[in-house]
Amino acid sequence: MTYDVIIVGSGAAGGTVAHALIPLVQAGLRVVVFEQGARLDDAEFTGQELEMAGALFEESGGVLTADGAMTLAFGRAYGGSTVTYTGTSLIPEPRVFAHWNVPGITHADMHARSTKYAEQNGVHFLADDEINENNALFAQGCRSLGLTAGRFPVNTRGCKGSGLCNLGCPNAAKQGTHRVQLPAAERAGVEVVTRAEVLRVGERQVSVRVHAKPASAKGHASEWAPGEYTVHAAAIVLCGGSMGSTALMLRSGLAAALPQLGERYTCHPAHILVAEHPQPIGQRGFPKTYFLDQPDAGFILETCMYFPFITAKNLTGFGADHQRFMDAFDRLQMILVMAHDKAMPGNRIGIDAAGRPVAHYTFSDAVKASLVAATRLSARIFFGAGAVRVHAPSADPPLLTRDDLPRLDERVHERHFLTHRISVSSAHMMGGCSMGRTAADSVTDAWGRVHGVPWLRVADSALFPDSSDVNPYLTVMALADRTAEALTSDLGALQSATVSA
Repeated sequence: MTYDVIIVGSGAAGGTVAHALIPLVQAGLRVVVFEQGARLDDAEFTGQELEMAGALFEESGGVLTADGAMTLAFGRAYGGSTVTYTGTSLIPEPRVFAHWNVPGITHADMHARSTKYAEQNGVHFLADDEINENNALFAQGCRSLGLTAGRFPVNTRGCKGSGLCNLGCPNAAKQGTHRVQLPAAERAGVEVVTRAEVLRVGERQVSVRVHAKPASAKGHASEWAPGEYTVHAAAIVLCGGSMGSTALMLRSGLAAALPQLGERYTCHPAHILVAEHPQPIGQRGFPKTYFLDQPDAGFILETCMYFPFITAKNLTGFGADHQRFMDAFDRLQMILVMAHDKAMPGNRIGIDAAGRPVAHYTFSDAVKASLVAATRLSARIFFGAGAVRVHAPSADPPLLTRDDLPRLDERVHERHFLTHRISVSSAHMMGGCSMGRTAADSVTDAWGRVHGVPWLRVADSALFPDSSDVNPYLTVMALADRTAEALTSDLGALQSATVSA
């Protein structure tokens, strides 16, 4: 089977590239998107925690780092992780792109491209009367300390405040690629094949295994019959996310010529903090409205509202103390603490014997210090908002009361930050196919062209040479837009080379 362009993955990058290539399709070229996950009907988004986790996340959201110390959550569905993330849509500060130091990547260009997709996806600030109590308490706690919380712009239209964003919006309000870019691309003639696992990349071709729909699974059957296919194209664009794109290139034997393949992996390690209030806190409403960025301290605090299983998993310990917090679930205020980790040697993406991605990650002293500092500040915010007790995993014992405030720096300390005891997770995998100058220091150039392989491109978060400091959604779309622009310019030459070959 032959196409002009193959796109692997349908999330923020794949959906963006597919949409950007609509003019080529209208001019008669053939473009196909392969997505490993399923295409779900609107009615299948039930908001049931364990049910939707299995339908929308790789391994139900339970992928672990090589040492088992951190959980990695990334989407596997038509629309990728844009289906499962909250919808927050920030553009990184200029400091981020200055630190990346990639020729051709400027804040002005990335801001312009990000703004284009923010407008396309209806990104806006929530009205004051749409802010739920959990978020209002965070802002109140910040004010008690003389701090001003920032507001998240979000990509929703017609939000009904279910609070179920991370399980796939049950009201079709979140404007991910499954709502905006992919349907428009399909209407224009781009072909999307779901339940299609790309096994390897060869010379201008991919090997694809199309899976049958399990009898009890959510979603549609694949658009193609189950089986294995070899599909040729003049150009192949990898959009499977940091883990997926990197693992595919490693499985395909590309590491020998690209020594940086898999390196520069970052992931914004994060965990939830909870505090009990004397009164119930509304569980409905958009879950993530405010944030407090502390770049000098290496962390960001975000409001959040999580579900019972995730909340229980994040509480340290067992037995009566754990049960007391879970019994108080309807009175819990929640804050997500997230570290601005930096690329460091040894943190990388590899593959196991079966070719599946494996993240190797060590918590640096700087990351531990950042998460501990974030916990201290969060505790002060909680108490400033009226909480009666706080669960702090990096304290021993983890229960804090207002009496602990004078000695908070001693109670919450790096010596208590014990990996495998604290439940740390990540939903922002970045790096593995980083941009740069040459094959000696990177995998691609600033336009996603893989060094030495002109027909192969990368367009997703794997391109990041370091952390984005904020949710990478819009940054991925901006980079994918650049990759699509360069591909459009180069495609004629690539097609000629394909014919000659």
